[in-house]
Order: sequence, then C-alpha cells, then structure tokens
Amino acid sequence: MEPLTPSLCIAALWLAFTATHLGLASVRVEPGLRARLGDGGFLGLYSFVAALILVPLVWIYFGNRHTGGWLWFVPVTPALRALLYLAMGAALLLIASGLLVPSPASLAGTAGAEVRGALRITRHPLVLGIALLAALHLIPNGAAADLAFFGGAALFSACGAWHQDQRKLAYAAPGFAAFHAATPFWPSARGALRGLRELPARVWLASAAAFLAIRWLHGSLWPHP
Repeated sequence: MEPLTPSLCIAALWLAFTATHLGLASVRVEPGLRARLGDGGFLGLYSFVAALILVPLVWIYFGNRHTGGWLWFVPVTPALRALLYLAMGAALLLIASGLLVPSPASLAGTAGAEVRGALRITRHPLVLGIALLAALHLIPNGAAADLAFFGGAALFSACGAWHQDQRKLAYAAPGFAAFHAATPFWPSARGALRGLRELPARVWLASAAAFLAIRWLHGSLWPHP
C-alpha cells in the first residue's frame, strides 16, 4: 500500500480539523462538555485538539509547497498581480474590521450592533475575509498541495461561518435573529461603497499596515507570488 501523498495528508487534516472544530462546538456536544469540564477545561480541550491538527497541517504544507503536480498554471502578469493585490487588500480590510469591530455573528461579538461598515458587506467579515484571502492564493498556485491547503482553508472558513450562524440561532442569542435577517452571508457588492465609507480610520490603517507587512514577509520568505 502506497503512503499518502502530502496533498492527501493536507486534505485529510483539513477534514479532521473541520470535523473536530465544528463538532466540539456543536449544540449537541458543547453543552455537555462544558458541564463536565467547566468553561476553562472545555476551552483547553478545544484549543489542544485544534493545535494537535493544525500544527502538522501547516508543517506538512510548507514542507511540500507546489508539489503533487500542477493542475493549472496562470501566468502572473502585471495586470493580474495588480488585481490580486487589490482583492487581497479588500480581504485584509474585512479581516481588520472583524478583529477591531467584532461582528455579532462572531464569538466576541455582542448583540445590538448597528449594521454599518463591513457588516453591510457580510456579517462574517473576519472569517470570510480569511476565506477570500485563501481563495485568491489559488489563482497563481495551482499545484495539488496548494489546492489542498488554500482550498481547505477557504472551505473551512466558510463552513465555520455558517456553523456559527446556526449555533447562535439555535441558542437564540438576543437580537441575533434580526441581525441575521438584515445582513448578507457571502460578501455582497450591495451597500459595499457605503460600508467602506463607514469603516473607522483604524481599520484602514491596520489593513494597510498588514498588507505592507505581509508583502515584505512574502517577498523575503516565499518569493513565489
């Protein structure tokens, strides 16, 4: 029996990470574990299982980048590079907004938040910003290992956002049903311009700093686009 290829290992680890991450936080499993372990014990278990899978997943990918055969090859022309940078800048704006102004749909979010800023684009700016960033990396990285890693990251992020919605609806979080009905799940162009104008200055500054830092690190450590 032939050993698993790095691409299959990465895909399998993403499946395990998704199953455990969402399964432990499900409305059927989480309450019982919290009752037995306490809040601290549950968070410790949750973090331990996540690290146990995520660390080897990242380690295997970065040891096997661009391996497994190329499924597609897209030349990164100056025009395409500019479009990718623009789209990645938009993803970082969503991520910065989700970190600095937590959405009611996130774990750190609170009920009663006004629908403005990035929430006009998606109620999950942090998680779907990460999904967008991962998906954009698939355009110039068409090897099987890249598809498994970045595709898995994008799918996990989208599944995690959907799962979080279902948890909050099931737990009847105060005000969440109305917020859920008033906001889009997938990033939407409708109201995007107004939402961008409403973003606090700190979000723009944080996303710009993150963009410059990532580009510097990317060029220093991983010169491939």
